[in-house]
Amino acid sequence: MTTRLSDAIAGDHYAGYAYAYPHKTSYRLFDHPVDLPTAWSDEDKSRLFLYVHLPFCEMRCGFCNLFTASQPPSELVRQTLDAIETQSRVVSGRVEPQRVVQVAFGGGTPTYLTADELERLLVMMRCDWPIESEAPFSVEVSPATVDATKLTILRDHGVRRISMGVQSFVSRDLNQLGRPQDHQTVEHSIELIRQSGIDLFNLDLIYGNQGQTESDWFATVRKALQYDPGELFLYPLYVRKLTGLGKTGRSPAENRRHMYRLGRELLLDAGYRQISMRMFRKSGTDYGTQHCCQEDGMIGLGPGARSYTRELHYSSEYAVSGSSIRKIIDKFNRRDPEDFALADYGVWLNAEEQSRRYLIRSLLQVDGLDRQAFASLFGADVCLVLPQVEQLLESGFAELTAERLMLTAEGLAHSDVIGPWLYSDAVLSRMEQFELQ
Repeated sequence: MTTRLSDAIAGDHYAGYAYAYPHKTSYRLFDHPVDLPTAWSDEDKSRLFLYVHLPFCEMRCGFCNLFTASQPPSELVRQTLDAIETQSRVVSGRVEPQRVVQVAFGGGTPTYLTADELERLLVMMRCDWPIESEAPFSVEVSPATVDATKLTILRDHGVRRISMGVQSFVSRDLNQLGRPQDHQTVEHSIELIRQSGIDLFNLDLIYGNQGQTESDWFATVRKALQYDPGELFLYPLYVRKLTGLGKTGRSPAENRRHMYRLGRELLLDAGYRQISMRMFRKSGTDYGTQHCCQEDGMIGLGPGARSYTRELHYSSEYAVSGSSIRKIIDKFNRRDPEDFALADYGVWLNAEEQSRRYLIRSLLQVDGLDRQAFASLFGADVCLVLPQVEQLLESGFAELTAERLMLTAEGLAHSDVIGPWLYSDAVLSRMEQFELQ
């Protein structure tokens, strides 16, 4: 039975990051695999989002629970690229895409690849997928793996946004996060990005580690602002099972909410507009990310990538520990080409789950949920379809207008409680039963 919102907030201000729903730990092997032509038969293929997952990094940060392997042998990287090439060709042939309107390469760290490997991947995607020439195209990089040659390749292949995780500019905070990082390398990589001619760059920062002081957090945010990034993401620290920090028994600081408010105030004063609890975009920046995952299909390629239709979410299996991740990557690389034409691991979304997904993905953005758009998709107003909305309004964490349902500033600050609180009992049950490896 779903808990009351007041009880959820009293219990934990940071229940989880609801960046995708249903959560990946609700995925399971299907009794009967689904062929991709059937899965995509009723989808709009003229507004697809293409995501490519490169599960490799030069190091594994202490807080990281992403699907990635550190320092993989070059042969494993080559085998994975070969498998992604096969998957891309097979999936494109089965889905028959009409138009790709947004692209992202993530991981992992795509720029862990050599320049030649990176170019091979970019050419591959352009050959297999009808990517619009001006489509928003984002790539994740790290300070130690980005260089002028790779940035030129990315720019020449249409990449318009670079995102780099810096996390902190303060050495003691980096030590607490389990992220060894050279400040000169960071500064050099930022300068290369700024000179690359790529439209937009983003910096990721983390707050809430034990021992972090207000002055250290101020120093990090102000240092980031000196580089004038088009976007900044402020992430609260989570310490999750099987991560480096998780194995040490450390926990986040109890002042994360306070640090969030300090960071938010600094960015608003500097002329940034808040997009979500985490995302801030400089006023006047126009990246053109109009694609909405709650409405449009997403094709995921590579081990760890997820694909979304309205009724079906699917991917390869998920793990956190290094050994389990390597096994899943090896399994992906050995797949028969025809197996890539099947979805065999994921979760089905009935009408209720689809409406919850739409609500969660919309509500956790500053602009909120368009009531008319919701009603046209699900046949009734959001307040009637999902009664939990009433509690949000009563709590003062949300407000309702004739056109929209939106979180208040205080509600936005509690996004990591409100998002998971909106999960269905069925999804929560599947998540609880998942055995993390």
